[in-house]
Amino acid sequence: MACTLKLGSKPEVFHLDGRTWLCSTGLASDVTVEVGDISFHLHKFPLLSRSGFLENLIGEISRKDENKCSLQLHDMPGGARVFLVITKFCYGVKVELNASNVVSVRCAAEYLQMTEDFGEGNLILQTENFLNEIFGNWTDSLKVLETCEEILSPAEELHIVSRCINSLAMKACADPSLFSWPVSGGRSAVQSPEGSMFWNGICTTAKPHPVGEDWWYEDVSLLRLPLYKRLILAVEARGMKPERIAGSLIHYTKKHLCLLGRQSSFQNGNRVASGSTMSSPPDADQRNLLEEIVGLLPDQKGVTPTNFLLRLLRTSMILLTSPSCRDNLEKRIGAQLDQALLEDLLIPSTGYSMETLYDIDCVQRILDHFMIVDRDTSDGTSNSLVEEGQLIGDSHSLTPITMVANLMDGFLAEVAPDPNLKSLKFQSLAAVIPEYARPLDDGIYRAIDIYLKSHHWLTDSEREQICRLMNCQKLSLEASTHAAQNERLPLRVIVQVLFFEQLRLRTSVAGWFFVSDNLENFQNHSGNLALARNEASNRAGTARDQVVAVDNMRERVSELEKECLSMKEDLEKLVKTKGSWNMIFRKLGFGPKSKSCDSKQPQNNNTKEQTSSEAPVVNGIKNPKKSEVEA
Repeated sequence: MACTLKLGSKPEVFHLDGRTWLCSTGLASDVTVEVGDISFHLHKFPLLSRSGFLENLIGEISRKDENKCSLQLHDMPGGARVFLVITKFCYGVKVELNASNVVSVRCAAEYLQMTEDFGEGNLILQTENFLNEIFGNWTDSLKVLETCEEILSPAEELHIVSRCINSLAMKACADPSLFSWPVSGGRSAVQSPEGSMFWNGICTTAKPHPVGEDWWYEDVSLLRLPLYKRLILAVEARGMKPERIAGSLIHYTKKHLCLLGRQSSFQNGNRVASGSTMSSPPDADQRNLLEEIVGLLPDQKGVTPTNFLLRLLRTSMILLTSPSCRDNLEKRIGAQLDQALLEDLLIPSTGYSMETLYDIDCVQRILDHFMIVDRDTSDGTSNSLVEEGQLIGDSHSLTPITMVANLMDGFLAEVAPDPNLKSLKFQSLAAVIPEYARPLDDGIYRAIDIYLKSHHWLTDSEREQICRLMNCQKLSLEASTHAAQNERLPLRVIVQVLFFEQLRLRTSVAGWFFVSDNLENFQNHSGNLALARNEASNRAGTARDQVVAVDNMRERVSELEKECLSMKEDLEKLVKTKGSWNMIFRKLGFGPKSKSCDSKQPQNNNTKEQTSSEAPVVNGIKNPKKSEVEA
């Protein structure tokens, strides 16, 4: 309920005639007071008895001219509206103070020196007592703080602003359920003494609603930036949780930063801004607001959502904020890059010299900041290679560096179709991620494939340089199958993929045989236990299931043998048709170790003989039998 203070008891004696206030007491006016463009025809005695300033001023003017007394108070706090309230108080006329006018009246009373020396219960004392009462009410305290913006300088001198901010900060930090002041919704809901709440004129039974930690966000968002900033610093000094402070800042920013809510899209390569078409505040004000908000954000990692920070960064580029502001945002984003989403990371390039569709350099700096933070917090165990089977798990087991690696692979795949993206910039961004961070290289392979497809003019050496970003040994079966048939990849890379796939098949075959033998032994052992003990019937059922599993494994082993032989035959054909790659096969273990030849010898007579005599070598054995290949 709003606080009010009623002063005086006499009926109204003032009326307005044009732009002049007249007093209808029956006595002729002996002093004229001008406040702005409004004149007051008053009497000396009521004013002298309450104001030390008016006593001195009237006495000084009267000594110069006793017949004419005219005062000019153009610098009166609150103007003519407040001086009318003060005049009524001096005459003892009924006047009401509330949260909307008490600050102006208090400042005007100080200006007019209305102390206790000029009458008991003078206006300074009355307004001070009323302010202390208001500071116990959240809604009225907030209203008082808003009115301080109108006369900020005198309100600061009387410490009204600081006292009001401290009162609001104390209430925002406290548990609202433990106190009786009105909280969220106090401005729009009115509750009757009988316990019913009137909402839009409809009476409903008042039910206590749980109050969350964000109950004060909307109320304080009505403040202007300077006072809001002081309030945030006050609640921070009182130990408020960083999450609550960040929540209030996000709410305030979304309400006042117009460009933040606008999304950027691309149509036919041109950036198109979509969103509200309403008139926006000047860019200078918006720029100042964004820079102040960034400075107020808590420093703790993870407190401010990464997507909100990325939206701030995108807006800061449009508003051309200071380099320190953008660098601050990039470092904050880099510290928690593992929490970012791909769609938020696609920051459009701004400025007149746009080389690429998206700002690759900005993402590069953010990634560099992440690697610095990750290197500082790493315990040294993350650099060890982990088996592929252990790395393929649910997302909850992924480390931050692995999540960032997946994010960067997706980002590279998104920007790869840009024809203006230089290969060096593509490689520079991809090379920042260490090899151990990627459980599988399917993501970077996909990005490389898209880049090669969109940049078909690259030379073979450039293609090979780009393909060095991935490890063929860490491709999944699906990715290896695709890469082996990918004409865009250099031949050397295809050979590597086939080689590692054959090694994987051999390992799989050996592993399946090992598991098959163990399961057969377990089956026999379980059968003996079933004959010896009646309680082991469940184990016998399990053993039968395992027999079926063994049969399935044997079928899979047979399929793998066929695939292995088929790939070996393809490799032999490749060797015969691509004689210039024999050296590569020898290095990879496919061909025989031939003796060095004299370059001056004629090669025409030796070609057929050498081709027919050199058979593929598998594990160092010429013309291996099928059983040796399977082993």
